Amino acid sequence: METKHTEVKNETDFEEIPLEEDQAEKIARILKTNLVEKEEKEEPISWKRELLSWILTFAFAIGVALFLKNFIIINATVPTGSMENTIMPGDDLLGLRTAYLFKDPQRGDIIIFKFPDDESQKFIKRIIGLPGDLVQIEDGKVYINGSTTSLEEPYLKEEWTRNTGPFEFVVPEGCYFVMGDNRNDSLDSRYWDNPFVTEDEIIGKAEFIYYPFSHFAKLHD
Repeated sequence: METKHTEVKNETDFEEIPLEEDQAEKIARILKTNLVEKEEKEEPISWKRELLSWILTFAFAIGVALFLKNFIIINATVPTGSMENTIMPGDDLLGLRTAYLFKDPQRGDIIIFKFPDDESQKFIKRIIGLPGDLVQIEDGKVYINGSTTSLEEPYLKEEWTRNTGPFEFVVPEGCYFVMGDNRNDSLDSRYWDNPFVTEDEIIGKAEFIYYPFSHFAKLHD
């Protein structure tokens, strides 16, 4: 009786077949080609996403800036000396458009407004007369509602010698009488055909000077 011998290979019989040099190069080329193609496909997507991200960021920044400029903040340069020495020619200042949303303008406030005689122009002056006030000007002094004591005005640039009165104005409801701090060189309510600034013409309240830095100042306490 013959005995069958079955050859059994153990684990040591398995050997890794070495790649020939040309085969290795071929596989390397294939892998490299696939990798490059993948990168070329992914790179435009990544570049487009980066560009889109920058565009969205830029658009958001512009949107915020426009919102602040048109609805919250007034950024203005004062070209004239009508508010000296409180505000000097060339001073840059910031104001708030929202200052009067929940309260009325007060006497002494410095406001930015549309010029009543030509609303395409913007002026900056100080409120002197409130709605319903009787404003009397005599000898360079201002009297409110028949008071015998003149209005205290420590902000005036100098002694007031031009167009000193006598004048009398009754301020209508919803309107304000305004004057510059440099009374000798200010085109204000004393001169206008429409002497009063209406509530609708007020753009906002000037808050502080920010440039030049040597003039930095808060305009209201």
